Amino acid sequence: MSATKTAKDGEAMLLTYRTLRYIPNLIRDEWVNIGVLLEDAGVRRAIRLIEEDSEFARLRRLHPGTDDALLRSLAGEFEAQLPRPGEAAAEYLEKLEQTLSNAVQFSPVKAVMAEDFDAELDRLYHDHVAPPPRTRGIVESTRGWIRARLNDVFRRRRVPRLERNIRVEEFTQPGDPLRLDYGYTNGARGYLQAVALGRDTAQAKVLAYTAERIRARIPDAEFTAITETEAARENARHQFVVSLFGEQHIDIVPLNRVEKFAEDLRLRLQ
Repeated sequence: MSATKTAKDGEAMLLTYRTLRYIPNLIRDEWVNIGVLLEDAGVRRAIRLIEEDSEFARLRRLHPGTDDALLRSLAGEFEAQLPRPGEAAAEYLEKLEQTLSNAVQFSPVKAVMAEDFDAELDRLYHDHVAPPPRTRGIVESTRGWIRARLNDVFRRRRVPRLERNIRVEEFTQPGDPLRLDYGYTNGARGYLQAVALGRDTAQAKVLAYTAERIRARIPDAEFTAITETEAARENARHQFVVSLFGEQHIDIVPLNRVEKFAEDLRLRLQ
């Protein structure tokens, strides 16, 4: 678990980042960005990689011969190595490009100024890695887009003491790759997760299962799903999610009500 890191009020940090590229055919020199690595002067390093089934499906559409096993193994490798002490992690990154498959390479390093490390990681992922909207003028409805909006609201509202990217495998099964977007403690333990109502209902099923397993250990745990829109009564898929979350006592907060939710949460956590 990691707490959200921000600069002092009004100040920006100098960060560096690299995108991680999947290059299935070196001769054609074509690639698809599959992740972004962000660093804060050696103090902190974090990487965000594609993780959702829809992202891997998009990659397979672009490159039918995609090596899923290789790409899915990267998350565990980075998780084991990046938290090591500064010099050890730096050495690891220096050697990494020599040991990575020819199909996976880092881009050159670029610098960026930002006030919030985690929010900047999400922004870079959204800009460089996340699938673009299918059609201009259509409201985005991906988890990444919802999470980026949520990050912005929490930053502006200065919601304190939030944890990010909470692993759930201790409550479910070893190896479970799911990470919950936000967590907090204020008497009760609370979790927040972006869920796209307009996307595959598998997202909702995974959150419902996870909530049930966590509550087996923490009965009073609170769960809130942040959605891109209000659930429409006439939309059968939306109502399925509403019913599923109702059974597991998962609150739903659409983005048009998230400002008030964030302010209420800020007051609770002060």
